[in-house]
Amino acid sequence: MRLFKKRAFIPITKSSQLEDEKNAPKVPDGMFTQCPNCKRAIYGKDLGSEKICPECGYTFRVGAQERIQLTVDEDSFEEWNLDVVTENPLDFPGYEEKIQTIQKRTGLHEAVVTGKARIEGMETAICVMDSSFIMGSMGKVVGEKITRTFERALNESLPVIIFTASGGARMQEGILSLMQMAKISGAVARHSEAGLLYITVLTDPTTGGVTASFAMQGDIILSEPRALVGFAGRRVIEQTIKETLPDDFQLAESVLRNGFIDKIVPRKDLRQTLGLLLELHQ
Repeated sequence: MRLFKKRAFIPITKSSQLEDEKNAPKVPDGMFTQCPNCKRAIYGKDLGSEKICPECGYTFRVGAQERIQLTVDEDSFEEWNLDVVTENPLDFPGYEEKIQTIQKRTGLHEAVVTGKARIEGMETAICVMDSSFIMGSMGKVVGEKITRTFERALNESLPVIIFTASGGARMQEGILSLMQMAKISGAVARHSEAGLLYITVLTDPTTGGVTASFAMQGDIILSEPRALVGFAGRRVIEQTIKETLPDDFQLAESVLRNGFIDKIVPRKDLRQTLGLLLELHQ
């Protein structure tokens, strides 16, 4: 028996069919987006600047610059720590080229943007992590920029707000990446000892060494709805404990029920909530 057969005829497309295809309206790429939660196609403009699904309320991921525009007062952001440059401390093959490519694609210097801004008129230091830059992984530069932000905030008596978004430590920097956990934690402790406020806002995803350090050290810990918050991945945990985990495992709502988050705040209310907290603790 022949596995492959030649077609007995050659299909011929009618000229009228070709004409119809030629005259059919063309839909530009990126006009519609599929919601990862409800799977519906959403017209781009219906998402709005806050990028929230109008059907189910799913909160899409946003980049650092978008986050800053949504959160801080207009023209109030002053960026810090632009002089900290990513290096290749372990001579990891292809790492420098990878960094350069991602910098060009995202327009970011690294996986976190740091600086000073006003929120509802209240001045604060702010760090915003961006998952589009190697999944917001924490390397030497991320650790150094956040540490410097806490130190400068201490000198200027400013509160600190960090929007976390990370897949954990950066593999290409090995143990040097893991050391950032202790370095940042020391800066957080000195800032706290001075009686200054530290707020973390957990966004999707916040995992690994970031969760195990500064993400959970805030005086007040907020989260966006349905953000993934955890340390090890779901599959690793299931293989370790030999059990199937519930569907909402490591979602912000589950973490809130277990007491690790103070409040889940919808994105449209975040700016007002942060402004109120800063005012109360001024």
